[in-house]
Amino acid sequence: MSASGGTKAIVAALGANLAIAASKLVAFAFSGSSSMLAEGVHSMADSGNQFLLLIGGKKAQREATPQHPFGYGRERYIYAFLVSIVLFSIGGMFAIYEGYEKITHPHEIEHWYWPVGVLVFAVIAEGFSFRTAIKESNELRGKLSWSQFIRRAKAPELPVVLLEDFGALIGLLLALGGVGLALLTGDGVWDGIGTVCIGVLLVLIALVLAAETKSLLLGEAAGAEVVQQIEQATVDGDTVTRIIHMRTLHLGPEELLVAAKVAVRHDDTAAEVAAAIDAAEARIRDTVPIARVIYLEPDVYSEAEALRGPDPEATPGGPAPHTGGH
Repeated sequence: MSASGGTKAIVAALGANLAIAASKLVAFAFSGSSSMLAEGVHSMADSGNQFLLLIGGKKAQREATPQHPFGYGRERYIYAFLVSIVLFSIGGMFAIYEGYEKITHPHEIEHWYWPVGVLVFAVIAEGFSFRTAIKESNELRGKLSWSQFIRRAKAPELPVVLLEDFGALIGLLLALGGVGLALLTGDGVWDGIGTVCIGVLLVLIALVLAAETKSLLLGEAAGAEVVQQIEQATVDGDTVTRIIHMRTLHLGPEELLVAAKVAVRHDDTAAEVAAAIDAAEARIRDTVPIARVIYLEPDVYSEAEALRGPDPEATPGGPAPHTGGH
């Protein structure tokens, strides 16, 4: 899956959220609706999140240094993880607290036309932002379902914007329901209940984002389709006869590390092996352009060794070697 930063979707979401946040806070000032306050803070948090995504994308473009020889591609994952923290704390927990306060100390909504008008405007603006995110995502999604796309995307920006916009639209409907019921019944408790529902929704979305970006931060392998392409490009059937074992790791959304032990013929000369390795690396880069860092180790394939299976102590994250005791 190609890794696109989704800058257009981020900018569209940022513009929509800034306008919506201002309108919601004005509506809160005139009506006293806690749903409006919670939604206003939500939109401010979303605006800050879009700034974080843009900053992360900019920092990730820095050149590699001796201290960071594989570059700064994972900056995008770090800033996406910060987005989940902001959404959880400022968006979700604040809304739950504000809703609880409104339930325990309800008051009637004043100037009802302010929150209703702003909510209708916000639905239209968020719908535009959501449509932009869907359009950009469809260019990369292929045949994947939306849940699969969010789980498998290596670029975090589009999944973040998609979930934020989806949550914002659902939150607006909850706010509209809370305000509407409060106006119909004259009981401000409904406004507080709508606010608590918004907070719970934001917390759930933040947890999903945190789980996905945590996986990216830990380091994810290339997708199965990309791994298959690399395997086919590596083996030429002449000098490189098979892959003994291989590991892939995303250094960033658009940077892939490939490390493999490949089988060569036992009677090949050193020059022939070196030429075969160079040719295999060239084929891999032609097939998978994001494979920027490639390490291929030549070896002679042994069927007896293969039947013994992999050595768990030689695998990163495997059990520690036994050092003996007393």
